[in-house]
Amino acid sequence: MARGSTRPTSRDVARAADVSQAAVSLVLGDKWRGRVSEATAQRVRDAARRLGYRPNLAARNLRLGRTRTVLLVVPALTTEFYGGVYTGAARVAAEHGFGVVLYPSPEGIGPARDPFASAQAALDGVIASSMAADALTAIRGDQLPLVMLDSDPRGSLGAATVNLDIVDGARRIAEHLLGLGHRHFLHVAADIPSWTFEARARELAARVGAVDGTSLRTARTPMTIDGALTAADTALDAPGPRPTALVCDDDKLAAGVYKALRRRGLRIPDDVSVTGVDDISLAGALDPELTTVRLDAELFGERGMHALLAVLEGRPPESGDIPVELVVRGSTAPPKPS
Repeated sequence: MARGSTRPTSRDVARAADVSQAAVSLVLGDKWRGRVSEATAQRVRDAARRLGYRPNLAARNLRLGRTRTVLLVVPALTTEFYGGVYTGAARVAAEHGFGVVLYPSPEGIGPARDPFASAQAALDGVIASSMAADALTAIRGDQLPLVMLDSDPRGSLGAATVNLDIVDGARRIAEHLLGLGHRHFLHVAADIPSWTFEARARELAARVGAVDGTSLRTARTPMTIDGALTAADTALDAPGPRPTALVCDDDKLAAGVYKALRRRGLRIPDDVSVTGVDDISLAGALDPELTTVRLDAELFGERGMHALLAVLEGRPPESGDIPVELVVRGSTAPPKPS
């Protein structure tokens, strides 16, 4: 650090990284690609982090006419999944000198209060989950550079769309359960008009319907444990063959299904198999541990932020859905012989 200085300067970073001040400005301003090497850029970032250097963003923002602030619009924070999305987005944003403001759109009571007097004046861009898309018009977020998460790429509002391969997740669940010998299914489905839930329902129906002698019923429920308990209870009382496999749209719904089954004296997986989606910590806390589709929430947030940076810079964002993984645990097994 320069003698007598109370905070490190770009000159201190340049000395520590053994580069010019111009190189420091390029790297910390995220304009280094094609002008300095990746190794040099990493050396500058490491030196800045080690010294605790923070660029004068206020002065830079006045020059660029930017606030370097991004809004992340998500549904109500009722699971840890969107906490992971925020963590991933904020990490990438910080590496590029941006901040992320989290804006939950509470379920059932409409969008939250606008956190800005004028969103367009206060933000550089928006990343939004399709499940919270209604909030965009309330804050005029659809008029800003926008990246949509979990959204139909054929009709997305955004300049870019980032998706998890949720269709592959539904396929993996169906093939796992069919391979175990299950033929009668109950889909405990989130009662939310969203592309992600519609896409997985279509894939589940297609996979199950392709096998002779199968049946598939649907029980819609709010995204709550109590809602899933009630929906499963009602569906299990319906006429017809009792389902031997209950496919839930997320792990929290699976917890409600566990309660419904146990109240009936049914054992998991001896009498009924259960699956979820997300692989949040709850999945490992249930007894037996839940077979579920693991979604990488932090990578999802990272990809969303990278896509928005690409949109802001006029570059094409990375293409391709984010892979998912089926995690098989103790909640699934072959059905009892008839």
